[in-house]
Amino acid sequence: MQGLVTKSTGSWYQVKTGDQTIDCRIKGKFRTKGITTTNPLAVGDVVDFEMEPEQETGVITNLQQRKNYIIRKSINLSKQAQIIAANLDLALLIVTLASPRTSLGFIDRFLVTAEAYGINACLIFNKLDLFSDEGLEILAEYQSVYENIGYKCYSVSALEGTHIDTVQELLKDKVTLFSGHSGVGKSSLINRLLPDLDLRTHMISDWSDKGMHTTTFAEMFELPQGGYIIDTPGIRELGVIDIEKQELGHFFPEMRELMNQCRFNNCRHINEPGCAVLAAIEEGDIALSRYDSYLSIYNGNDTRA
Repeated sequence: MQGLVTKSTGSWYQVKTGDQTIDCRIKGKFRTKGITTTNPLAVGDVVDFEMEPEQETGVITNLQQRKNYIIRKSINLSKQAQIIAANLDLALLIVTLASPRTSLGFIDRFLVTAEAYGINACLIFNKLDLFSDEGLEILAEYQSVYENIGYKCYSVSALEGTHIDTVQELLKDKVTLFSGHSGVGKSSLINRLLPDLDLRTHMISDWSDKGMHTTTFAEMFELPQGGYIIDTPGIRELGVIDIEKQELGHFFPEMRELMNQCRFNNCRHINEPGCAVLAAIEEGDIALSRYDSYLSIYNGNDTRA
């Protein structure tokens, strides 16, 4: 039998096949097949499984080839990585400029990871209801940086329902990952899109301005207009993994366009003469914040505020 992994709780997986959802575990030797991530399976995976004799549970025997996946380095376990979700059409990063603040460095790391694994990404700026006039100006600056590169940006208020219809149209017939820091409003936004779910939400912690985890495990939900959304636990830090230094510039679209104009084929875009990327930064054609993120990832820093 074949099915779709719709929820992962670490040791058990919910697998949807037809109209049924079956709790499955992994066959013992499955874990040894060269899988180096902390989780051998992820939500969005297509698997083969068989029912256990005289049980209502199943055993997963095989993982079908993934078309793509998105991965993060475990900050505490520097040599290990976690697959966030697999077989995606779209990845949405939910961003807030305050309560809590999403840094440009975090946004760039997410976009680089999506580029590296061949996944289309968009930015959803939430909590529009909290914005002052000054906040709206900063929002416009953020959006122009990313729209100029080619990333679509949307501003919404999950609390008030502003522009939710635009997001609904965006998700139609796609498998979409929802990601972001704890507290940015992923669960509130999903509740707007699927009111019957009634996912738990929490207030932001006053003393830390950080969100508290309300989603414990990744889970996939079917949309009435067609498609699925994958809700994931909030990510505090996003470590980039499996990207060689010499390849990194390829995952910044604005740098990729200019690389063949550099004087040297192996240009690192750091201090080389005749570097087209450095010239574009000098002329203001590449945002300095984006270049700062490039240097941060290049130098192996796990985070950038």
